[in-house]
Amino acid sequence: MKPKVFVSRPIPEQGLRLVRESCDMKLWEGELPPPRDVLLDEVKDIEGLLCLLTERVDAELLDSAPNVKVVSNMAVGFDNIHIAECTKRGIPVGNTPGVLTDTTADLAWALLMAAARRIVEGTDHVRAGNWKTWGPMLLMGQDVYGATLGIIGLGRIGTAVAKRARGFGMRILYYDIRRREDLEAEWGLEYKDFDALLKESDFVTIHTVLSPQTHHLISEREFGLMKETAVLVNAARGPIVDPEALYRALKEGQIAYAALDVTEPEPINMDSPLLELDNIIIVPHIGSASYATRGKMAEMAARNLIAGLKGERLPTCVNPEVYGE
Repeated sequence: MKPKVFVSRPIPEQGLRLVRESCDMKLWEGELPPPRDVLLDEVKDIEGLLCLLTERVDAELLDSAPNVKVVSNMAVGFDNIHIAECTKRGIPVGNTPGVLTDTTADLAWALLMAAARRIVEGTDHVRAGNWKTWGPMLLMGQDVYGATLGIIGLGRIGTAVAKRARGFGMRILYYDIRRREDLEAEWGLEYKDFDALLKESDFVTIHTVLSPQTHHLISEREFGLMKETAVLVNAARGPIVDPEALYRALKEGQIAYAALDVTEPEPINMDSPLLELDNIIIVPHIGSASYATRGKMAEMAARNLIAGLKGERLPTCVNPEVYGE
């Protein structure tokens, strides 16, 4: 008998194939996540769960899944999972780190460039039939080359963003809870305290994890420190930025522009006042959305799932203490 597993959304075939070959797989085929009551019902007799950031794995869900042996998250982040609760129950949790670093860094740069040069506004201007002639005052934006970039969170993705900034001759500042003098020397980075980074940066890009300490890390006080010409990019987690404070900052000209791959809530409510503004770009959490990267993530998630079902160590485990470490 193959172990029963639930996969909470269609994922690339290279991952599904591995799961299908090794497991009795139930796949939620909807475009939207399974409703909570459906998810709780589907996990009742499973041994493995392959989920996304949209599924909340907490004590309630684990109580509904008494036979579950492994939780595999197809994401590098895992703030949707109560790790301590899984660990207490001896359930290893897997994630998919590393493979999406460059793809997400590319997306952060795409957002930064599009915001700096007002690309989306320009496209809308043309499509609306407003391009009557060239004019010297039309859609002026911010220079990127030679500007100052501030990176909040110098992990894998933050470092990849810094590497790309070198090609633009930028002054590169960073703030992290851990100073990285090795990377400072290698990539010409300057460590700054949090407030100084906000004050000095022309572009601020967020690449830190979501935690109680970083929830609404960027709010009214922080926008007050930033330049009026500053551009804010968030390709990390939506709740790191206070959406109400962001709206006021953009509306009142405290900062010039924002570009978001993530929002709070997510998906963003269609009545959000942010959607009324011209000086913001919002895309639907597509940081890792390349064919190659999503395929690799699916395969990693499948291999974590299968390893856990066999009682083997997960290739990428976020709670190794379940193995007595």
